[in-house]
Amino acid sequence: MFRALADPTRRSLLDELFREDGQTLGALEQRLPMTRFGVMKHLRVLEDAGLLTTKRRGREKLHFLNPVPIRLVHDRWVSKYAEPWAAGLSGLKTRLEDTTMTTDTEQSGKRPWTAAPGEKVFEIYIKTTPELLWEAITDEEMRRRYNFGVAVRSDWCAGSSYELAHPQGGTIAAGENLELDPPRRLVQSFTALWSDEIKAEGTSRVTWEIEPVGDSCRLTVTHDQLSKDANGELYGGWPMILSGLKTLLESGQTLTTPGSLRFGEAS
Repeated sequence: MFRALADPTRRSLLDELFREDGQTLGALEQRLPMTRFGVMKHLRVLEDAGLLTTKRRGREKLHFLNPVPIRLVHDRWVSKYAEPWAAGLSGLKTRLEDTTMTTDTEQSGKRPWTAAPGEKVFEIYIKTTPELLWEAITDEEMRRRYNFGVAVRSDWCAGSSYELAHPQGGTIAAGENLELDPPRRLVQSFTALWSDEIKAEGTSRVTWEIEPVGDSCRLTVTHDQLSKDANGELYGGWPMILSGLKTLLESGQTLTTPGSLRFGEAS
């Protein structure tokens, strides 16, 4: 991952995907002064490092920024005590170096990452079995251990409802189980309820896909049907949640790194 990030061209590609996720090769090629083959080579390195993931849409191949590996590095080396300082210094550096970003953010009243297209894709490899991974996704107590203390409750039948229950009481999100194919695929509608601002975002969709790879599983979480300018709180917690899931299944431990998003803080 560090080798992939060392190249400035590859960092530029990630910046483009941060600015507008889900771009085709052709769209990315137009933004860089190099051949199509050169862009393809850089995208392959980023994909091999897990920093981006791809999805087919008809004849097109879309590229999505995958922040989960960076989150894993953060969880390993940035302690819960150092995180506020690191975040503060990073924010200070951004404000001092990028006047445009600061101005746009102040005018909109939102963080830079709140402007997003209608689909976000997150991918992670976990050394476990599909059955155990499915259990971790659907079991109330296991979910609580890596999901900011929030438990999931449902009878897990197609068409049934589910809710995400706050540890101090109340429901912070709810929806319907649209598709269930254990232990491979789970599709759910998702309505966030933890604030009036978030409620106004309406209903989106979350798809969990489990694929065995050797002695591990590739878990892909797709959060789509979002509005173009969806609030980042809706999807911003996924890297932290998936990082905690990996840690739980591979080591039996619970991550202690606190959430920096409102979703985490509320729980």
